[in-house]
Amino acid sequence: MPVVKSFRTLPPIKRHREYNYEFADYVWYKGLFNEQEVSAIRSLWSEENFKQASVNLAGNEMSRDELRKSKIMFIKSGENDWIYDRLGMASIQANTNRYKFDILGFQTELQLANYSDNDFFEWHMDFGAGDISNRKLSISVQLSDADEYEGGELQFMINQNIVTAPKEKGTAIIFPSFALHRVLPVTKGNRMSIVGWIAGPAYR
Repeated sequence: MPVVKSFRTLPPIKRHREYNYEFADYVWYKGLFNEQEVSAIRSLWSEENFKQASVNLAGNEMSRDELRKSKIMFIKSGENDWIYDRLGMASIQANTNRYKFDILGFQTELQLANYSDNDFFEWHMDFGAGDISNRKLSISVQLSDADEYEGGELQFMINQNIVTAPKEKGTAIIFPSFALHRVLPVTKGNRMSIVGWIAGPAYR
């Protein structure tokens, strides 16, 4: 199973019989990164190294401008391990308390995403066929002040209700990768975020 960065330790998962009474549609950690840390992460963005975001359909990566339009680049480990460690700890905590999935580590390198005018990501799941079939948890970290842009809200479809996630800078949202979600078009300004996925053995 492809995992680019494994967790060093994992706490035991306590399951109550066959049911999970602690499940939540998503969880958030307000201020997981402070102002200085957010600035350090944003400084990683390079106008020379970004690429246009793609989508994974039936196990194949492809460009589909009607489904997703934004720019991304990857956050390398090494000197950026503090970012992975912080998000790894938050993901382990969310999983232990709420989801109780079997998880192993980061499925791919973290993405630094940049949404500008008219960029968006239509309704989708992060889980699917092929190399995304081992995704268990998805991560989104807000790196922009809410007043830096208009539109661009991260939203979930929960029982036919559309719910908007918190937008405070430095806040991390963690949710099951099979959750239906979208990013509304940015109508003004610029929205930056971290996107990542936690992987584990196939569901059974």
